[in-house]
Amino acid sequence: MKRRISRLAATLLAAALLAGCGASGGSTNSSAATYEMSSDAAMAQEAGGAESALLPEGTNATTETAQKMIYRANLSLESTDFDTARDTLLAAVDANDAWLEYSHLSGSADDHDRRASYTVRVPADNYSTFLAQAGESGNLLNLEENAENVTSDYIDLQARIDSLENQRDRLNELAAGAETTADLLEIESQLSDVQYQLESYTQQMRALSGQITYSTVDISLREVASLTPSGTTFPERLTDAFRGGWNGFVLCVQGIVLVVVYLWPLLIIAVLAVIVIRVLARRHRARHPRPSKPTAPSSSPASYGAPPTSSEPPADDTKPKY
Repeated sequence: MKRRISRLAATLLAAALLAGCGASGGSTNSSAATYEMSSDAAMAQEAGGAESALLPEGTNATTETAQKMIYRANLSLESTDFDTARDTLLAAVDANDAWLEYSHLSGSADDHDRRASYTVRVPADNYSTFLAQAGESGNLLNLEENAENVTSDYIDLQARIDSLENQRDRLNELAAGAETTADLLEIESQLSDVQYQLESYTQQMRALSGQITYSTVDISLREVASLTPSGTTFPERLTDAFRGGWNGFVLCVQGIVLVVVYLWPLLIIAVLAVIVIRVLARRHRARHPRPSKPTAPSSSPASYGAPPTSSEPPADDTKPKY
């Protein structure tokens, strides 16, 4: 009996090693089968919406014979009517049997700076239809798609699960026919390891199947006062530039007015402080007038080296002649 158990354990170990080697090779092939696509916003707008370039509309992506693909997309939208765009987007979610995995709103309607971020899980069969409907909810700025082929990973995980289930059934048969307690304990120990690996691979298979069945679409919606210019010819670009400059000037004036309105208490305090300072300065000057400067007496400049003058006539030293 012990020899049979040892041979069975060796067989199970060899099968596990072969499954591990197959899984590592499959993982390498899967990582190499990754495709990326980035479409320009102008091209998407000319096409009339966010049409998928990886999975054309009407293609069935979940049949048993099809490749196991994981589709991801990232949309950037803007709109001057935020409420309508958001309602259209959420209606597309409901229409395609999708659900929101993540949702975040920020900004205020008064400032016209609202933003919405959504992570939508869409059935793979409705992936391209949802992208087209979501792209029509606003002005499409950017569309990025990613498709990952995980067929090898899926096949390897399924092979591991099938192999472990067979091992579990065989160990259960051996446990039922064990003759000694030592044999039973050894079988139960191996059965516990097999059961642990089986649960781990089953959980990985559920996660992988969920990503295959439901594609992931990240959406960013932004409220703007004017849409991003999309003209291609020079006159269109010139018109968009004039329109954008005027809108920017209007936004600048509005911002200045809003700043003044927000700061009106501080402005009033500053004006009152200036008035008080000027009144106090006048009172101080009135109470403490500046002393007047004394005027210096006017005097003729002194002449140096000049002989003294006298008002008396000079004496006549000459004697009369007789």
